[in-house]
Order: sequence, then structure tokens, then C-alpha cells
Amino acid sequence: MRAVVQRVRQASVEVGGEVVGRISAGLLVYAGAASDDTDEDVTYIADKVAHLRIFRDQNDKMNLDVGQVGGAVLLVSAFTVQADARKGRRPSFDSCAPGEIAEPVIEKLADTIRAYGLKVETGRFAAYMQVAAVNDGPICILLDSRRVV
Repeated sequence: MRAVVQRVRQASVEVGGEVVGRISAGLLVYAGAASDDTDEDVTYIADKVAHLRIFRDQNDKMNLDVGQVGGAVLLVSAFTVQADARKGRRPSFDSCAPGEIAEPVIEKLADTIRAYGLKVETGRFAAYMQVAAVNDGPICILLDSRRVV
């Protein structure tokens, strides 16, 4: 599983002109499931999202996580996070989980992040979404459950 985590001042996602998810300060997370993701991959990404210390403390150091600052998470399913663009000019999506596999994995990710006591808003799976965000920093972190040291 891969995720791109952005620290935001606000973010929202629309489907067909309807806002389906909106947060104030917190994290915008684009997540993509791989065909062979397991519960361990979901747990790894959820724990990282919940505990990334990328918010400023009283000394202006990035020492606080999203929960410590009272922030929320906007989780958007984005199969393109799994894209491989190392060859040629057209990305390959061979490692992406098909929808019937990916949807429950993304739902489990949302539930696992919520289990940390965080408010989680979501986009709509497999919909064409319009995502708006005011990045804060900008701070953008790539997480990959398979690239654990």
C-alpha cells in the first residue's frame, strides 16, 4: 500500500458538484492499494498517518502528530498512487488492486485510522473526484508499506 500525505490548512472532495468530504487543518491522504496488500500493510500506513510528527510545536519544530493538534484526515482513494512510471512515458498500473479488492482495503484503512481516535472524512470510491486543498508548508510525505527498512 502506498499513500501520499499532505499537511493542509483545509481540504475537500466533490463528486458531481456535491461535497462528500471536508476537513479543516489536518492531513489530506491519497491512498492506493496493491493487489497483494494485507492487513499488515493497512496497519502500517494507518499507524504512520496517525503518528507522523509533521505539525509544529511551541518551538516551531515538527514534533506533533495530527491528533495532538486536533486535526482531521481526508482520505481519498487514488489508484494512481500505485503507478509505476519508470519505463516509457505512460504509467503502468499493473500493481494496482482491482476495485473489488481495493475498496474494502481502503475502507479498512479509514476504519483503522479512526480507531486512533481521529476524525476521518473520505472521498467516494471509484468516482471522478475534484479535490481542493490548501497545503500547509507544503509538507508532502510518501509512505510505502513495502519499503520498510
